[in-house]
Amino acid sequence: MKHIPRKRFGQHFLTDRNIIEGIVQAIAPKAGQAMVEIGPGLAALTQPLVERLGHLTVIELDRDLARQLRQYPQLTVVESDVLKVDFVQVAKESCAETQKLRVVGNLPYNISTPILFHLLDAVDVIEDQHFMLQKEVIDRMVASPSTSDYGRLSVMLQWRYAMENVLFVPPQSFDPPPRVNSAVVRMVPYADPVALDVKLLSELVRVAFSQRRKLLRHTLGQWLTSRAFTGTFDVQRRAEEVPVAEYLALAQQVAAGPMPA
Repeated sequence: MKHIPRKRFGQHFLTDRNIIEGIVQAIAPKAGQAMVEIGPGLAALTQPLVERLGHLTVIELDRDLARQLRQYPQLTVVESDVLKVDFVQVAKESCAETQKLRVVGNLPYNISTPILFHLLDAVDVIEDQHFMLQKEVIDRMVASPSTSDYGRLSVMLQWRYAMENVLFVPPQSFDPPPRVNSAVVRMVPYADPVALDVKLLSELVRVAFSQRRKLLRHTLGQWLTSRAFTGTFDVQRRAEEVPVAEYLALAQQVAAGPMPA
């Protein structure tokens, strides 16, 4: 019986064989690696991946699709909302002692950003991530300062990952076709990221970009004053003009507390 895509799950199934082959080549799976696929759907990507890996863990929320996937002995099926999955625990169960987890998937576009932030909590156990996403989301992820795409997502992810757009995917590659262009992003965690309080950085960046068109003295400047910040930071510019490294350094300074007089 043909599966009808469910709008509430944001289901758009990848059908273009050339695109599927391109994604698999970008991922370059090798036998014995520990890998998790988010949203396997009708197994278009799952099948070529598991053929190369030997075993694959998949996370599928749709009950009917999960039941179909359980027919394959090479798959471990986790029937769950991905935002409720503990990836640190998955890594413990899937990885050998020296291994880290590889994560791939065609992410539901309606919750792609929450998924990216959820995975940030497990970044220490992850080797790399390859995701199909709305192209405009990837543009924001990899954006440079002083561009309209540069924002909170850019800063938070560029702190922790080296990222690149590896493949463009047009709407006709899916059934049903989405109304937007898609792309595949590669995300590789930095081995030695700047050490900081991620919650503090998140709050700092959220405040900074809360009013993009205003100078930072109206937003971040007031936030810094409320924290008795005595360091130096130029608030006579807009949030999009501040490079990632400066946000990271500021988060470290704020965490250190007021400087002695």
